[in-house]
Amino acid sequence: MTGGAGRAGPGVEAVLETALYVDDFERALAFYDRLFGFPHLIESPTLVALDVSGRSVLLLFKRGGSSREQALPGGVIPAHDGHGPLHMAFSIAADALGPWELKLEEQGIPVEGRMTWPLGGLSVYFRDPDGNLLELVTPRVWATY
Repeated sequence: MTGGAGRAGPGVEAVLETALYVDDFERALAFYDRLFGFPHLIESPTLVALDVSGRSVLLLFKRGGSSREQALPGGVIPAHDGHGPLHMAFSIAADALGPWELKLEEQGIPVEGRMTWPLGGLSVYFRDPDGNLLELVTPRVWATY
């Protein structure tokens, strides 16, 4: 894979939001609340925005709930949706990996995979109730983290 090196768009600083789509909204929200305890920024019948350590936002959409354009007082949000198991990763400190693995075990969440990356970082993979693949990542997985 080539290209893109050093060519970020003007003023782009980070990925701000990540969206996952879930079938059973209440079950998914209970899972994320129980496991991570992220504060809720907004809640609606089809969307919850979760504050991930004041650095990014995890959007949980009820699958199909955003498949039509939404007109709001501030403007229009175009239609979007997602199908199938998606993937996202949460960054953690290296010394937090053991406690996280213990927490997953205590909550009955099976670890599906582990990875040691060439730069020395570690990843642990597990799934949410909708089959989305979640990853806990320590530093030194990417040159940027």
